Amino acid sequence: MSVKITVNGEVVTAYLDGEIDHHSAGIMRNEIDVAVEKNTPSMLVLDFRDVSFMDSSGIGLVMGRYKLLKPYGAELHVTNTSPQIGKVMKLAGLDRLAKLDN
Repeated sequence: MSVKITVNGEVVTAYLDGEIDHHSAGIMRNEIDVAVEKNTPSMLVLDFRDVSFMDSSGIGLVMGRYKLLKPYGAELHVTNTSPQIGKVMKLAGLDRLAKLDN
């Protein structure tokens, strides 16, 4: 469980790695929030390429980042989800909050 964050202009990208569960989601959330508050991006990208497991805490992670970005008017993109994680996100309605790119 880790997060690597890059900033390219007005885009903050968080590369998530490992399992997202109750414990790891809190750590990831804090790191992402610090980067967003520091850089006030126009877009936050959450890259799930290296996520091997996600429980409902992952849904909460995405929803919370949407709420964080809303006052900035910034977009949220979720990329590189596995077919299973992408399906869970769509069932949870996250495609109404973020752009989901598999």
